[in-house]
Amino acid sequence: MARYTGPVCRLCRREKTKLFLKGAKCDTAKCPMEKRPYPPGEHGRDRMRQGSEYLNQLREKQKARRIYGVLESQFVKNYEEANRVTGITGETLLRILETRLDNVCFRALWGASRSQARQLVRHGHVLVNGKRVTIPSYRVRQGEVITLSPKARTFITVRHNLDTIDRPIVPWLEASSDRFEITVLNMPLREHVDAPVREQLIVELYSK
Repeated sequence: MARYTGPVCRLCRREKTKLFLKGAKCDTAKCPMEKRPYPPGEHGRDRMRQGSEYLNQLREKQKARRIYGVLESQFVKNYEEANRVTGITGETLLRILETRLDNVCFRALWGASRSQARQLVRHGHVLVNGKRVTIPSYRVRQGEVITLSPKARTFITVRHNLDTIDRPIVPWLEASSDRFEITVLNMPLREHVDAPVREQLIVELYSK
């Protein structure tokens, strides 16, 4: 399966905003965005000026893709599905991205970043309603219970994340007392999505 394997901090610089792709590092002074808050490349500083309408729409789409770690073909399929559903297309698209299993594991604080949470899913450490699921793009549904495998509960990385990350659990999820079990209370609303994305620009881009 194709995936991006380059330096992720470069992606943040290209979008000129923190996408929080490196977990705790993004909150420290070591974050490249703190030192070089401009696009990468020889002419990076020249790209700080305001772009065209199309460029702004494209950048919002790229920003959403990179935040959730979705490839272009996957993103297009998600948009087409959101466009078929009754409701506001942009909000439906974000809801589809938020309910990915790897994102739920990230929201559960099991992973410091979505890529780290995706690795837990890929390696078979996440169960949905008691059954192992190894597909990061699996979409959770209301009432489903996501649990961490007994082996993964002993991982130093997982325990460190649960002890140190102060990010609150989103309202549409409920964590057990030991925080190794997550219940999907309902589908996320737009106000529950903290991704810095203007989804209307994405809709305008694909509507052309």
